[in-house]
Amino acid sequence: MTTNVSEERLDPATIHQSVQEYYGARARTQTSCCAPDCCGGDVNDAKVDLYDAGDVAGLPQEVANFSLGCGNPTAIAALKPGEVVVDLGSGGGLDVFLAARQVGPGGFVYGVDMTDDMLALARRNAAKAGAANVEFRKGHIEDLPLADASVDVILSNCVINLSPDKGQTLHEAFRVLRRGGRLAVSDIVIDGAWEDLPVTEGQVRTALSWAGCIAGALTVTQYRALLAEAGFEGIEIDLRHHYRREDLGQEIDQVVDSLSSAVVEQLVGRFASASITAYKR
Repeated sequence: MTTNVSEERLDPATIHQSVQEYYGARARTQTSCCAPDCCGGDVNDAKVDLYDAGDVAGLPQEVANFSLGCGNPTAIAALKPGEVVVDLGSGGGLDVFLAARQVGPGGFVYGVDMTDDMLALARRNAAKAGAANVEFRKGHIEDLPLADASVDVILSNCVINLSPDKGQTLHEAFRVLRRGGRLAVSDIVIDGAWEDLPVTEGQVRTALSWAGCIAGALTVTQYRALLAEAGFEGIEIDLRHHYRREDLGQEIDQVVDSLSSAVVEQLVGRFASASITAYKR
């Protein structure tokens, strides 16, 4: 039985177009951030220290400084030399390049992104970084351009929440993983439930911009259920940072009129970044 996860009642193509337009503009201007607004606001100078200095040492500055994530999935993936990795929604390629270092010349890392401007930026960055064991492919994370059982590790950084069909995305991740493979992603989740709010889950999602990280965020319970339905085992969801009103910025301010200040205050603090791991036995 499929878990009932309420999503914004928009056509998936409409959601994809909204996300592509937003991130295409980010790629062209190369503006980045590391907070929920990274997916929907303007916090270019409010950088959270997601990566240790040693992680990005040696990368060109423009590559190391372009991050649209909410965590560091390579820090939780325990990558090994020779492994094959895919980064879902690879953006400018930062996590791809970090993973490529860890798997070494005997390993390989694919980046999958649906936005042409991001793919062009990532390929330019690969040349600047001298990354030979990487390849960027165009595709939707709901329909990965990879063969069955072809990779050892799935990475993603604040991208699965943008998918209009997260269940399908996780089924695709499971499909391309080899037996014994693992998923290690950073994402935005909701710590809590919807039942105590005076509005429905659908009303909240519709009020928010889908190009923003929090509109499509799942509760921890929903995320765990979808991972299990896809076939994953050993699921761990580790909450890392609960966001404040000022962290959410324009993305939460824009819904005050439609949801009321009282509802917004109840929402603030429920959004959190999380490190998520799971395995294909």
